[in-house]
Amino acid sequence: MRDNDSAIAPTAIAVSTPEQHAESPDVRGAGPATRATPAGPATLGAPLARGVLLAALAVASFSLTFPATAWALEGMGPWTVVTLRSALAAALAGGCLAAFRVPVPERRHWAGIAVVAGGVVLGFPLLTTLALQTSTTSHAAVVVGLLPLTTAAFSAVRTGARPSRTFWIASLAGAVVVIGFALQQSGGTPSSGDLFLFAALLVCAAGYTEGGRLARHMPGWQVIGWALMLALPLTVSGAAVALATEPLRLTAHTVGGLLWLAVGSQFLGLVVWCRGMAAIGVSKASQLQLAQPLLTLVWSVLLLGERLPPAAPTAALAVLVCIAITQRTRG
Repeated sequence: MRDNDSAIAPTAIAVSTPEQHAESPDVRGAGPATRATPAGPATLGAPLARGVLLAALAVASFSLTFPATAWALEGMGPWTVVTLRSALAAALAGGCLAAFRVPVPERRHWAGIAVVAGGVVLGFPLLTTLALQTSTTSHAAVVVGLLPLTTAAFSAVRTGARPSRTFWIASLAGAVVVIGFALQQSGGTPSSGDLFLFAALLVCAAGYTEGGRLARHMPGWQVIGWALMLALPLTVSGAAVALATEPLRLTAHTVGGLLWLAVGSQFLGLVVWCRGMAAIGVSKASQLQLAQPLLTLVWSVLLLGERLPPAAPTAALAVLVCIAITQRTRG
């Protein structure tokens, strides 16, 4: 049976997800003889609100990824940053999987886990890290500005989701605002890292879509945990080679940036992101990322000393309006 995106399904995914059945007293009965009744608006409100909150927390975590990468690159080469962040995150995930004695996923799920590993564990970190060697964080925000729209498109193809016309109009408007704002910052001149950025956009959207789909069948942290473990042989061997060939200078910025990338961006952020996508749908969750470039700019000012452009408040307000529209639309 084909999975449908909960952003457009007649009934919310919260009432059909095993993980949410186990957690929500509104869905499960008090005893084994009690049958779950169809959920009404009041029953669905809390899980949907929780899903939006989880997705928003993930976006806040992801917004620190580019500044943290810039910090890490101050004392490490790009291959060292990418492989070490993934290896450290895999160590954390592996410890959690072992501590909770999580069984190995069914064979039918491993293809999707491989897509998650290739997209969000390896592909996006590597491509954006290479791009940030020649691009500023504000220019790299172009990728994040297009990511919500691309993820929604991948979801429509992969899961059969059919968001409404209003959803697509609001999504396109938000993407145009974010891209225009980021290009205005960089003077509209393409950088040499643009090919890396656009490739990162495609692999990440594919990984997000599969992660949201898989999080309907297993807890989100397990999706990310197994993806990290699947990529571990590559990241460990890659880290050994990178440490032997690239310069290494440990500073507070370098260590702090690497730790955030491993714990905040690569593991915890992706865990709550997958859970949020499973609760409210890949398409709707992806649109919350329209706010991510603007949050990244704020962190760039605070952490990297960049200057916040005067147009930022206007762009932020326009993006928030687009996000509100996408969250209120139905298929």
